[in-house]
Amino acid sequence: MQDILEAIMAAEGSDESGRQLAGLAGLPVPKSYRGVVVRADETRMFEGLSTRDKDPRASLHVQEVPTPELAPGEALVAVMASAINYNTVWTSIFEPVPTFRFLQRYGRISALTAGHDLPYHVVGSDAAGVVLRTGPGVTKWSVGDEVVAHCLSVELEDAAGHDDTMLDPQQRIWGFETNFGGLAELAVVKANQLMPKPRHLTWEEAASPGLVNSTAYRQLVSHHGANMKQGDVVLIWGASGGLGGYATQLALNGGAIPVCVVSSPDKAELCRRMGAGLVIDRAAEGFRFWSDEHTQNPDEWRRFGERIRELTGGEDPDIVFEHPGRETFGASVYVARRGGTIVTCASTSGYQHQFDNRYLWMNLKRIVGSHFANYHEAWQANRLVTLGQIHPTVSRTYPLEQTGQAAYEVHRNQHQGKVGVRCLAPTDGLGVRDPELRSRHEVAINRFRGR
Repeated sequence: MQDILEAIMAAEGSDESGRQLAGLAGLPVPKSYRGVVVRADETRMFEGLSTRDKDPRASLHVQEVPTPELAPGEALVAVMASAINYNTVWTSIFEPVPTFRFLQRYGRISALTAGHDLPYHVVGSDAAGVVLRTGPGVTKWSVGDEVVAHCLSVELEDAAGHDDTMLDPQQRIWGFETNFGGLAELAVVKANQLMPKPRHLTWEEAASPGLVNSTAYRQLVSHHGANMKQGDVVLIWGASGGLGGYATQLALNGGAIPVCVVSSPDKAELCRRMGAGLVIDRAAEGFRFWSDEHTQNPDEWRRFGERIRELTGGEDPDIVFEHPGRETFGASVYVARRGGTIVTCASTSGYQHQFDNRYLWMNLKRIVGSHFANYHEAWQANRLVTLGQIHPTVSRTYPLEQTGQAAYEVHRNQHQGKVGVRCLAPTDGLGVRDPELRSRHEVAINRFRGR
């Protein structure tokens, strides 16, 4: 592994890194590598604890694991950096179910997938690194290519997936519903997960947009989501967070009008630094959408809607960008305009959503479920990053050994934007191949740093 790292580091500062990194083909593939895992024999370790009290630092382990054989259509990537997503938090606290159930189900498909069903699960759904090997049938990517990986793993043997791969019955999220994810020194991906690494970004910056930027793109921009257009008023929950930070940028980049909902003055300031002028600090303004654990408060929905109209000059949201779930969903349905769209993914505050259906059906609103993105959507989202139109939101990074701490901070909402993890990269700041483009966007690239 050290030889691989030294070969990658030798290309540092070069504008001909691709030619230099092609030499990786001459290095042997390590028989094992370090990965962040959860263990099947620990899935009951948090029984009796509330969700908040479950600690990823206790369940995420860095351990040596055997390097798997590549199947046709796969690639082995030397991972320089990865990032924390909520699915890694859910994996680490074994909610809503232990991910070993996903691995068992995947392992039953064929002899090629059986290798994913192991007593450990290498997690992580983001990665930036260098192609180390390709399996049979891979023609688009070569050893030495600098890449990022999106997290859609799909078999595409069923007709249902060929209009929209997210509808394939064998669609899975890599590193969550499959093994050998990105929080590791090596990762196994399907070749159609790979995309070019933005040349002006560092490894940790390039690793951070994959899952959340693609998810936000499908939710807002794609015709599979809200099909956002210029001038749309878009209410964005958690607008400075890992997902919301990209939704805010996509709204601004697409000519929409984001109304950013945050929970602190620091987060409000981050939204303004992204260019958003309409911001609601829900904590400062005391919005409480639930009177108690079982009862929502429609008066607070109304007050929230009035606050939105104050900011927009009387307009209700055309689109509500939903991901908190239970805590906010009733308010989201209420405040959307007549004929508007509530587009939802995740549910970080709870999966059991409650809303007053009168405000949906009588006002002809739509709820659209959205889950990650297909390859085309992920590619387009990555292209915007490559062009310097959408920027990473990395606030801090940790070495691989401290992945548990990184996941803990995301679990406890102690972070801004995205929290990165250095896998093979020894320090931050490596991997920039286009310093001129970077210099034009340096302020935007770094606006979340240190938050």
